[in-house]
Amino acid sequence: MTEARRWWTRRRIGLAVAIAATVAIVGTLGYFWYASLVPATYSVMDMGFVDAGGGPGGGAHNHGGTSVSDLKGPEGTPAVAVTLTARSQSFALASGEKVRGFTLNNSSPGPTIQLTEGDLLEVTLVNESVDEGITLHWHGVDVPNAEDGVPGVTQDAVPKRGRYVYRFRAEHPGTYWYHSHQVSHDQVKGGLFGALVILPKTAPQPAATAATDLVAPVHTYEGRRTIAGRTGVQRVDASPGSQVRVRFVDTDSGTIRVSVTGAPYRLVAIDARDVHGPTDVTDRAVRIAAGGRSDLAITTPPDGSAVRLDVGAGAALVIGRAGAAAPPARDLDATLDPLAYGSPAPIGFATDSPDRRFEMRLGRRAAFLDGRPGLWWTINGKLFPDVPMYVVREGDIVLMTISNSSGQVHPMHLHGHHAVVLSRNGTAASGSPWWTDSLDVDDGDTYVIAFRAENPGIWMDHCHNLPHAADGMVTHLAYEGVTTPYVVGGRSDNEPE
Repeated sequence: MTEARRWWTRRRIGLAVAIAATVAIVGTLGYFWYASLVPATYSVMDMGFVDAGGGPGGGAHNHGGTSVSDLKGPEGTPAVAVTLTARSQSFALASGEKVRGFTLNNSSPGPTIQLTEGDLLEVTLVNESVDEGITLHWHGVDVPNAEDGVPGVTQDAVPKRGRYVYRFRAEHPGTYWYHSHQVSHDQVKGGLFGALVILPKTAPQPAATAATDLVAPVHTYEGRRTIAGRTGVQRVDASPGSQVRVRFVDTDSGTIRVSVTGAPYRLVAIDARDVHGPTDVTDRAVRIAAGGRSDLAITTPPDGSAVRLDVGAGAALVIGRAGAAAPPARDLDATLDPLAYGSPAPIGFATDSPDRRFEMRLGRRAAFLDGRPGLWWTINGKLFPDVPMYVVREGDIVLMTISNSSGQVHPMHLHGHHAVVLSRNGTAASGSPWWTDSLDVDDGDTYVIAFRAENPGIWMDHCHNLPHAADGMVTHLAYEGVTTPYVVGGRSDNEPE
């Protein structure tokens, strides 16, 4: 064989190897691309795989049984009836700046709904001009499942010119909020939300008493951070020695920090659950997870000076006598740790022998998601929609270990339930029972939480950094024997995140 022929032979072999390698790579990528495609219409009942947490019911997904549509709120004459009309429009913030987004009754935040413990609430949602449809989720309120407002899981999205009625009883006093759960990463950011406050029937304990009660949803509109829709520093008149309760609601997708200057404060409630035995704090900020709420109680100084509460980005409340000088802005480095704040109290159930033990490992990896290449969030190493369906029975005591190795913080929100934090990174809780429905899990942290399964349904459990949820950090808690007739996508274009 001549040298030229050998050269051509080697070249043909090399070319064939290169073609074969290219076909293998393209074929593999094509397979992963195709396998990642999410159906345009699907039921959450058919997502992923069942995780029974060591209890019964570890077989196939629920089919048949009780429908979520039957798990409705009570009948009867409502004590409070509200109509909320959703619009897509330009509007002015309370402080005057013009923005483009969404409103409820021509404003954002929408109207604050105030109830008394035991009241039956009826809310009629009217969609006047939101093209994508809308629902309302009652964040932190452990409503009956059919009232939870999750499109494709508990109802269909309300189309433009449509309406929908929610009914539930105000059973637990505290600070809550409501927001759209349809295309929520866009609609909540754009303004479809409002606060909801349930007052106790009887007078609260002295530590939680407030002569002035301020509702303070924190939201960022087009780069402008606001408190109750106002940018900048807001003055609130209060006479010297007044007791003031400030109900902070984090409606953004990131953590906020509240720094208090000018007087001690007490953290009297977290996520609508009272702190047992709160004590004065002077040198630490309060951290609030996305979706979370913190109620702070302060007493204005008897000398007539003012108290300042900063939430960052130039937004603050100054509370005190009219004309009193505002203390300088302060951003405290140290943060109050709820794990050790307050004094211990019974939680109402034993956690040493739970009926279910679940793991939720939050991570991230390179992959395709719905045909898109990128770095995507994972749950237990799996990409959406191949994620766990955590299955329980009514009455179960549940322990869940949540760990995060994703590189970012995730504010995890379980619908329909409050959980108590038992430990963080192996350190047991030593203060007041820390009940939460929106828990910041930092990168590298591991939490153990517990709850009693006592609200049957199909419940979302997702990151409340809403773009993270839209990119797949979503799973569900399902009660055995409960199913849903609704589908994601479908004729109603249900898009819960």
